[in-house]
Amino acid sequence: MIKFAPLLIGSALAVSACDNQEDQVEDRIEEQAEQSARESGDTPVALGLTERQLLDAEILAADGTELGDVEAVTKDADGNATELLIEIEDSNPDRYVTIPIDGLTVRTRGNDTDLSSGMTMEDIDSLPDAQVQ
Repeated sequence: MIKFAPLLIGSALAVSACDNQEDQVEDRIEEQAEQSARESGDTPVALGLTERQLLDAEILAADGTELGDVEAVTKDADGNATELLIEIEDSNPDRYVTIPIDGLTVRTRGNDTDLSSGMTMEDIDSLPDAQVQ
């Protein structure tokens, strides 16, 4: 059993390093998104929602299935949102894709404002990975 201890420790360190790198990417995305939302303030950027409201939204399929969480908003030169970076629900490791604003509708559930899409989880899974740094 002792012979395997270095291997197990090495494996644990590799997993830890991978998790740490993933956390760093997540932190960078979040920091940039929060900065952009502060700069946008209370101005609606899409669907009558502010950037902060979009960042707080989840993307839902038509049947209410959660597809992912909005992590960042891409805007055009006029400050209007054109697409959303989402983290796919239950992806491990975290997987990010972009989806266009077109075709999304606002959906209120209790105090939550989310976005409904005609996409399914299969549609989301088939999208190419977004380039995140």
